[in-house]
Amino acid sequence: MSKSYIGKSIRRLEDKRFLTGTGKYIDDVKLPGMASMAILRSPHAHAFITKIDMKSARAMEGVIDVFCANDLEDELPEIPLRLAPFTDFQRFLQKPLANKKVRYVGEPVAVVVAEDRYIAEDALELICLEVEPLPAIVTVQDSLKGETLIHDAAGENIGTQYSVSRGDVEAAFKGAFYTRREHFRTNRHGAVPLETRGLIAEVEPTKPLLRLHGATKVNFFNRRHLAEAFNLPESSVELIETDVGGGFGVRGELYPEDYLVPIASYRSGRPVKWIEDRRENLSATNHSRDITCEMEIAATADGNILGMRASVQGDMGAYIRTNGGVVPSKAAQFLPGPYRVPSFACDVQFLITNKTPVGTFRGPGRFEANFCRERMMDLMADDLNIDPAVLRHRNLLTPEELPYRIGELVPGDPDATLDKGDYPSALDRLLTECRYSDWIDKQDPSDGKLRSMGIACFIESSAAGPPESASITVLSTGDIEVRTGASSVGQGTETGLAQICAEYLDIEIERVEVSHGSTTLVKTGGGTFHSRNTVMAGNATRIAAKKVKEKAKELAALRWNCHPTELTYENGEVCKSPDRFTLQELATFAETRGDILSADAIFDNEKKLSYSYGAHAAQIALDITTGLVKVERYWLTEEIGRALNPAMIQGQAVGGVIQGLGGTFLDHFIYDDDGQLLTGSFADYLLPTSSELPEITAIALENFPSELNPMGFKGAGEGGIVAVAAAVGNAIARALKPYNISINELPLTPDRLREALRGAESLK
Repeated sequence: MSKSYIGKSIRRLEDKRFLTGTGKYIDDVKLPGMASMAILRSPHAHAFITKIDMKSARAMEGVIDVFCANDLEDELPEIPLRLAPFTDFQRFLQKPLANKKVRYVGEPVAVVVAEDRYIAEDALELICLEVEPLPAIVTVQDSLKGETLIHDAAGENIGTQYSVSRGDVEAAFKGAFYTRREHFRTNRHGAVPLETRGLIAEVEPTKPLLRLHGATKVNFFNRRHLAEAFNLPESSVELIETDVGGGFGVRGELYPEDYLVPIASYRSGRPVKWIEDRRENLSATNHSRDITCEMEIAATADGNILGMRASVQGDMGAYIRTNGGVVPSKAAQFLPGPYRVPSFACDVQFLITNKTPVGTFRGPGRFEANFCRERMMDLMADDLNIDPAVLRHRNLLTPEELPYRIGELVPGDPDATLDKGDYPSALDRLLTECRYSDWIDKQDPSDGKLRSMGIACFIESSAAGPPESASITVLSTGDIEVRTGASSVGQGTETGLAQICAEYLDIEIERVEVSHGSTTLVKTGGGTFHSRNTVMAGNATRIAAKKVKEKAKELAALRWNCHPTELTYENGEVCKSPDRFTLQELATFAETRGDILSADAIFDNEKKLSYSYGAHAAQIALDITTGLVKVERYWLTEEIGRALNPAMIQGQAVGGVIQGLGGTFLDHFIYDDDGQLLTGSFADYLLPTSSELPEITAIALENFPSELNPMGFKGAGEGGIVAVAAAVGNAIARALKPYNISINELPLTPDRLREALRGAESLK
């Protein structure tokens, strides 16, 4: 192959339309006769519905329809589980509209369809919702008590619970020289993408056809369940992907609105659009991260880990949504991390509260587990008077120990195995880059600031889920069309797949156009989550490109009346010296035969995950007076197997760090005792901005290509975020070491740190 694109920092092909304002997001879609929809959401966290009076709203000029659960002839479906569908979760599934009872602030209660959004929003004010308030459950402790039931029929507030283990944990702790127990908590926060959710439904009952614009992430899964809900064959449901202004795990799952917008279209006989405002986004889109962890570690005198045991409690909110038990279960599974932990046990509980339901958010469970474990590693290092980097080196799994079967730490996942790698070398590279030995214990508070450095190690799995598809067609114009079932949420899918196609077909990348996500493009697809696109869609594209080359040879052989084995393929042409046929010529020839020069492909990794790994370091300055922390420098290394596009990988890593800093210092959904969301706008829910960003050095390592897919890729979408709170937390704890202040809970706000400093000073 003379055209080389894989491994090159190709400028993103999709950026041209984004930078020139020609992208097409859901709110850019305009359909004839389109109406607007608005949703009346519960202002109460927990209450019986006694009355919904919609007469005034229905009488308002410009209003087309107003309905609640009681107005629908058919019983509303339950929103299905997609991932981690543990036993007993079915008792806590959500229906698109509240019926008889509301269980969180933001739950849909009624729907208005009007000529425009202004009328629809005004009509919401005319709906009279009368309720009988109930006590709100806003902590996992109150949830466990069961004094107030959120789902009466379930008889309890425990979604489910289980225990997992490996080795002899009791023996490990019984004979240990050193043990320590700590309590950790990670803050409830979410993805908060720049573009809020939105959908447009258009229904043609006579065909029948349900078309939903604005879908993304897992469209074929969603199509299957929407078809079932509306009693349609799958072929009659189309999910059309638009450009997406950020996903990070929360966009594209099935939500109540995915059912309500089509229902509104069916009832009105018109296309219906719904666009979420920011208040809705903060109160109704999936939250995440909210776990508590009681963790204990056992070790020898020289710091070799003998065992870990823990209990993880996940606040799941009012319902179990499509992501099931992913967040707490993955937090438990990743607690041992990249270390040699012979014995491990964990009890996991999924608790129902009167809060917005929980789903996945970039690095689900990993961000949380890394914070807990890596803080514990630093605490152990201090207790045993061992340098934190030395302690980690002693316990990191070595290349000789990999692959390493971690055991069934998630029910139903008995063969989870860490693939090959060199964890210590990734840490060594980090320590060199950040000049660790110059910084670790240096403090000079003469300017009123404490400075320090913290480190953390991590592993991250990637490429889970069903097989992925790709289809490549050579057009008679000479252009190449790639279609895939994978979606794009801004990570550069079009560029990455074009690079693979162009290299394997040995053509100019400018000839390749990539279409993705929509269910009308290919027969099946797995979608986009768990850093799977490059591995799954990339390898499907590779297979399809190789098939196209073989078919091109077969067509050329027909023209030359020879056998395909006599021909070669180079520079985008089939050759039989001195003659050549271009792909364009062969595509034209295929058309004359009633054929097309194309190939379909499926890639299935047979559920064998690739594991990236690496380390993070944060250099911080903490103002003693205000408690304000400035991250001055940040470094990370990540072994990603093989870099498809280094520039895009760099962007993923840097973006992940920034998002992680927000989750460490700022992002926080706060509820009062009545279950009211107090951080329901950007005046209260804070996000990082460019003015606070540190200098970030992100190093992608390519020393261990994955052996689980032919191109050697590992996911690179989450390694930038998963250890941020861990590294920053360790840096702050080290800076505050003279004050004996514990860093066990997120977020690390100035108020919280200053309060801790005041308490430490008062004890002196």
